[in-house]
Parts: sequence; structure tokens; C-alpha cells
Amino acid sequence: MKFSFETLELKTHQPFGIARWTHSSYPRTFVTLEHGGFTGRGEAAPNAFYGETRGTVEAVLPVLLEKITDPWDWEALEHNFQSTFPHGHPSVKCALEMAVVEWCAMSVNLPVWQMLGLSAARIPESSFTVSLAALETMRENAARAVLEGYGTLKVKLGTAQDVSILETLREAAPKAKIRVDANAAWTRAQAKRMLDVLEQMDVELLEQPLASEDLEGHLELRRIAKIPIFADESLHSRSSVPNLAHSFDGVNLKIQKLGGPLQALHTLRTARALGLSVMLGCMIESSLGIAASAHLAGLADFTDLDGATLLEHDPYTGLTWKAGVLERPMGAGWGVERRNSNEQ
Repeated sequence: MKFSFETLELKTHQPFGIARWTHSSYPRTFVTLEHGGFTGRGEAAPNAFYGETRGTVEAVLPVLLEKITDPWDWEALEHNFQSTFPHGHPSVKCALEMAVVEWCAMSVNLPVWQMLGLSAARIPESSFTVSLAALETMRENAARAVLEGYGTLKVKLGTAQDVSILETLREAAPKAKIRVDANAAWTRAQAKRMLDVLEQMDVELLEQPLASEDLEGHLELRRIAKIPIFADESLHSRSSVPNLAHSFDGVNLKIQKLGGPLQALHTLRTARALGLSVMLGCMIESSLGIAASAHLAGLADFTDLDGATLLEHDPYTGLTWKAGVLERPMGAGWGVERRNSNEQ
């Protein structure tokens, strides 16, 4: 087997802000596996919140590459990765798992979702993320998204202006569904105060209001909230899902954080078994990374897969969007292609 990888700095159209940070440039490492005349590809989207950087990705990749033997032996793949690095480096594991899974799909000339026997159901409409910025900028971004046809907005909060932000966005998008993501920035007291505001603003769901480790606080909120509360930062791996079932109504699954599409699929099924609703989310990723999530998305209740649409230049093409409606990739493998260099 032959592997290669390269890291690109992907730029967003405008700075993307959440409660913890604001960035405009995102290093993404792309992996290619060639074997027996077939090719598989993957993407690593590291997040410093989970202990990953461009440097850790590029250092760990060669180590894990050596642990891949038979591309069809997925149990051995998971075992080898976990025994080498029991904790951490999920985006590296994701990139390599993506590459292996696509190689298998290409070798049988099927889309990944079909090879895995997954649902052909329509992908739930994705939200468009309104990231933290100046209030007028957030208003303009929300209004533009609605004009483009988006019916659901995901609003980043976690500031002293949260009430004003919600009032402004509800004014700019009176008919849109609104989801709120505090990215673990609220205290228990703040969250309790905000629940009434969220109800008044007809918010559809609330994502990760409190610190990731505060499961008791989330349980308190869940008992009094009239809208569903979803976990994101509190969900670190498949094994953490059972501990979340009492404190949350649902979970936001991201393949980059869970270690790949197969790990996300296992986690989704665990969440379902525990009665949790499922959202499929993403990082800021190219269409390659988003495509991998799209192959699982027919199994989800909600999606938040707009990461590639926020990019100034996406190195991959092939996904079909109409506002928040993402068509299921139908080509073999992930169903996307690398753009020519003069198109990027």
C-alpha cells in the first residue's frame, strides 16, 4: 500500500467565531491511499480544543500509517489505532479511516453509504451557521442566508450580548428555525436565565450550554427546559455516550472528533439504543470531509453540515447543495473530486 498526505490552509469567506475563539484559516491534512489500482482519500480537521494541531497531525500520521495492514479488516484497524494511541488524535484516525473505507468502496464500485448498507433516506436539511461577530454582521449573515433559501439557522452564542443577538436574528429571520450553540460558555445561572429567552424566540434546540464535564448541570437544565438539549463538547468518544443519556436529549456527532465514519456510525447506533436524538455536525472542512458525513446523514434527525460552504476556496467539488438541502453523494467512494489547481 502506498500513502501520501499534504496539508492545506483553508480560508473562510469571513472570520468564523465561537465563544472560545475566532479564526479565518484552518490547516487541513489530506491523505491518499493507493493499492491494487484503487484509491481512497481522507481529511484530518484538527481542533485545538481536543488537543490537536497541524503539528500533531503530521507527527502522528506516519505512526498510524504503519498500523494499516488489510484495508478490509476494520476491526483490526480500530484495534491497532486504539492500542497505539488509546486517547487523542481523532482527526488523524478519521483521515485514515476515511481513506481505508473509500478504498474498499472504490474496489467494489459503490458509494460508501451503499457499501455499508445504510439508509437511502433524504438527508435532513442542514442549518447555516451564524458565527459570532459584530451584531450588524450577524444580522447581515442571517438575512443573506434566508434570502438564499436556508430555512434553519444555527446561532453561536456565549457573549454578554446573547439576548441582543437572538433578538436581532429573529428580527432578520422571523420565519426561520433557529438553533442555539453556546459552545460550553454559559454558567448554570446564565443558562437558566436564557431558557425563557430561547422559548420566547421560538428556538428549536440548544446545544452544549455548559462546560463539558458539568453533566449534573445539564441534567438540571434538561428537567426544566422546554426545548431539547444536545451534547457536543461533552461527547468525546463512543464510550462517553452512555454517561450522557440522562443529561441530554440528543448528541451532535462529528466524524473528526470520533475518529472516522465507522466510529461515528457505531456512536450513532449507541445513541439510538439509549433513546437519544442524533445530529450530524462538522468542523470547518472541505467537501471531502463533509461528503463522509453525508453518507451517514440519512440516519440522523438533524444535520449541521455547512462547513465547506463557509470556505473561500474548497479544494474538492461534487457535493450538490440547494440552500440547506444536501443531495446524497451517488458516485463511487465519497463521490467528490479534487479540483484542478487552476480552479482553487
